[in-house]
Amino acid sequence: MGADAPPELTALGNLDLLALSKTALFCSAHCPGKVILATYDQAAKWRDAGRCVISGFHSPVEKECLQILLRGSQPIIICPARTLPQRVPPDWKKPLAAGRLLVLSAFAATANRITADLASRRNEFVAALADEVFIAHATPGGQLDSLNARLTTHRAAATQAHCGLTPNEIKLVEQSITAA
Repeated sequence: MGADAPPELTALGNLDLLALSKTALFCSAHCPGKVILATYDQAAKWRDAGRCVISGFHSPVEKECLQILLRGSQPIIICPARTLPQRVPPDWKKPLAAGRLLVLSAFAATANRITADLASRRNEFVAALADEVFIAHATPGGQLDSLNARLTTHRAAATQAHCGLTPNEIKLVEQSITAA
């Protein structure tokens, strides 16, 4: 992120989760039905494999994936597009107590409402922290489509330079699970 890195982070939960290999989950708010079911299946696979998933868990599909992941025992990192919540949702309490949940915000305490700009910056932050990025669906011309293009360019540049991606760089797992 370089100069675009947030000046400070606020966190609730187990900071050791940041050292784990992480898969970022993104999905546009509107997506085809077949993508929804396939993404839920993927979340269940990550849960069963014990994979750490990082996301804003903001879109409807992402929210449902969070519910699937919360039923498991694997680590989860939630990055809201605002400051940390004032109250911890009831379904987060057990994973927090078990040390398998981290809520991480890159925004000041005054950023208490989600905006398109904050969501875009959050998505960049999540992608930068992840070792792999899974974009279930990116609406053409939308914010995730733009993020996907930047990630693809970043990966291509690293490959052309004949250097492998380091664990903190982004490895695009799948641009979309939809067939064109």
